[in-house]
Amino acid sequence: MAAQPVPHPSTDRKRVKVYELRNNDWFDRGTGFCTAAFNSEEGQRNPRVIVESEDQPDRVLLETRICKDDGFHKQQETLIVWTEPSNGIDMALSFQEAEGCAMIWKFIHGVQQQYNAANPQDDSLSDDLPMDMPNPITLPQASIANLAEIESQMRMMSGSANGRDALTKYVLAEDFIGRLIPIVSDAEDLESLNDLHRLCNIMKIIILLNDTSIIEHAVSDECVIGVVGALEYDPDFPSHKANHRQWLEGEGRYKEVVRIEDDQILKKIHQTYRLQYLKDVVLARILDDNTFSVLNSLIFFNQVDIVQHLQANGKFLGELFNIFKPGQQDASRKKEAVLFIQQCCAIAKNLQPPARQTLYNNFIAHGLLEVINFGLKHNDVAVRVGATDVLVSMIDHDPQMIRQTIYRQIHEKRAPLTDTLIDMLLVETDLGVKSQISDALKVLLDQGPPAQAEAFAKANGEYAARAAPRLPPSQDPQQDQFLTLFYENSAAKLFQPLTALEGRTSMEFTVHEASSFTYLIEILCFFIRQHHHRSKYFVLANNIISRIAQLLHCPEKFLKLIAVRFLRQLVGLQDEFYVKHMSEKMVIGPILDVLIETMPRDNLLSSACLEFFEFIRKESIKDLVKHIVENYREKVQELAYLDLFRTLIIRYDQTGGFTANMDYFLEVEEDVGRRRTNINPRTGGPMEHLTTMDQAEEEYWNTSDDEDDLQAKSSGRTSALNGASPSSKLLVDYASDEEVDDNIDAGAISADEDGQEDGVRKSDDGLPNVGTPPERLSEKRRREEDEEDDLSKMIQHKRRNSTSATSNASSTSSLLRKKKGMVGGRDSGGGPKKISISLSSNLKSGDGQSGNQADDEA
Repeated sequence: MAAQPVPHPSTDRKRVKVYELRNNDWFDRGTGFCTAAFNSEEGQRNPRVIVESEDQPDRVLLETRICKDDGFHKQQETLIVWTEPSNGIDMALSFQEAEGCAMIWKFIHGVQQQYNAANPQDDSLSDDLPMDMPNPITLPQASIANLAEIESQMRMMSGSANGRDALTKYVLAEDFIGRLIPIVSDAEDLESLNDLHRLCNIMKIIILLNDTSIIEHAVSDECVIGVVGALEYDPDFPSHKANHRQWLEGEGRYKEVVRIEDDQILKKIHQTYRLQYLKDVVLARILDDNTFSVLNSLIFFNQVDIVQHLQANGKFLGELFNIFKPGQQDASRKKEAVLFIQQCCAIAKNLQPPARQTLYNNFIAHGLLEVINFGLKHNDVAVRVGATDVLVSMIDHDPQMIRQTIYRQIHEKRAPLTDTLIDMLLVETDLGVKSQISDALKVLLDQGPPAQAEAFAKANGEYAARAAPRLPPSQDPQQDQFLTLFYENSAAKLFQPLTALEGRTSMEFTVHEASSFTYLIEILCFFIRQHHHRSKYFVLANNIISRIAQLLHCPEKFLKLIAVRFLRQLVGLQDEFYVKHMSEKMVIGPILDVLIETMPRDNLLSSACLEFFEFIRKESIKDLVKHIVENYREKVQELAYLDLFRTLIIRYDQTGGFTANMDYFLEVEEDVGRRRTNINPRTGGPMEHLTTMDQAEEEYWNTSDDEDDLQAKSSGRTSALNGASPSSKLLVDYASDEEVDDNIDAGAISADEDGQEDGVRKSDDGLPNVGTPPERLSEKRRREEDEEDDLSKMIQHKRRNSTSATSNASSTSSLLRKKKGMVGGRDSGGGPKKISISLSSNLKSGDGQSGNQADDEA
């Protein structure tokens, strides 16, 4: 037959949708108009498929070159799928009309035929492309005698791309699958296991050619039983036989709840089920990526067509939801309807969000919530799982849509959906359904992320991130009203198992009760994080903390762990309300008991208890430190072999139990830790003995020598009358020496610059700094006698001025304190500091005689 030129469809644009496979999900890239044309590049005519955007004509949604290894395939009547050779991404074109798909496919198919017939190294094409080339291969006649030769030739041809394409065309043109099917029955009658194994291998090779037309033909009504029959005899398992035909022939597999009138949709439903069975069961062990992608593409586009047909069919939806009307009594039909809706929602998860939204809106408009209420209360666990799955699917898609429905129920004075979920949670025995209902309640009662708090956290760093959840979130008025009604009416019913623990002595629970406590405490932790003020009132009014603390006496470790986790949640908030409430209810003692009981062993429970107290120590929660040591000192001392509890006792003892002084103690402790450089090699932190002052050192600084006694004679009696502490003499401003130096003759300073600098430096060493005592007079005299002779006069002159100023200051401060004591009564530690400031000002204002002037004024 003479070669026919390929039609040039570039002037006829066809409306199409472009899809791209991302993470096993088809992503819609947009709608546009498709053309196929030749594009000249470097002297060659390259065939291309181009899709221009419908909304933006200048934008190109797709431009792909037709190459030898693209693997273009036509599916059904409106789909063309292929794999981009440059990046390996699976693409698809979904045409609005079958005529447009046929025209583009005719062009692509003609190009591929010429590539297969041309030189493998030559990618150039001529203007006239042969359309009807004879198939270059032939296979032996399909019979039992030729099965070995057929298998051998197929394996050889499937090893190359050209051979695969030629084999694909031959199988389609000769209906080779239809010829092989009768041989399966003949081989079974002859009980020829080797021939059945060859048939299985041949059928695998045909399906793994990854041609959509072959796969669609293999799962058709006339071929599917014979194909899966051949695949039952897998040579990898020679002693086993599968039962695929028995499964697919079972009439009970397909149940038609409502009659589907469209035969094409009905055919796609059957085809989709067979494709899924083929992918998940029959070929699950031997599937490669290309075959898996082709099967997924066929299933996806079938599901899109099915769902779009059902959601647009108002008559069908009306009949479906009328099954749940009060007059209907057929329980089995209602069960099947719930499972059918569950399957529809499961398919909708793979759809694009707009199509999924349309489906859910149509379902809700026809009464989907009544179906969910019916399913949640059904005796059959399969129906309850189905109804819960439908609800969770809708919540995952758009929780606000379900909230709006609940608002409408409350406005109409009907029981909201949340009450149904609460009843279900309390009585459900299936743990999977319990978990789904718990998650659904948390999502429906979620206020959403507070925008103000998030912005504040980002702007102010870690501290703000910790404090941000305490900021009041901006709420929707409807959601605020809904939460108010929930805490007034429904919260008490939800947490009734916890409040019922009051007065209970036995902590033995069934598996159902223990699982209920698990989910209830998780929900309560969520409420405490989200609903700050409402949850505080609810916890206080129902004494929830004491009830949960009772679980610490349970024999089951996981219940103890849940209780510790709840209390740790409260401490982590660092809220004064919860800190005081925990102290009043004395709930920390049972945690210490659990820790003492489990401490010899390292497990999750002991680790959780240790982390609880470590957080209190690390964050310096002063009220809890005081509460723990004052009320449970014996238990804490029993655990004092751990650094954590020994630190708690030391902190409490050194602050005298007064939490008002805790800040000062912690600041001193941190300052000492910074100034000391000795590091514990095992922990990487400061050595523990450095955090406290040595007792000998403390006694040394508390004692006074003769010079101190002589210096304090004039002011000791007045200091004793005024209640000044021994350390108050540190507050005398010895820095006045520096101002006295200003009166030294400039010539003396210039005469010996080095000596002056040395004298000033050593004088500065005597200044009273924080934590550093003033230099003693004996040490100062010994140092001055060791100086060089040529500096002795200057140093002695300086020492006499400093000593006179100091004695004058001492006598002046004594007289002033005595005068102030007579006028204003006893001064509580503030007098000496004020006197030192006035002396400093006097010394700065005058010359070297300022001390005498101050003494005369006194």
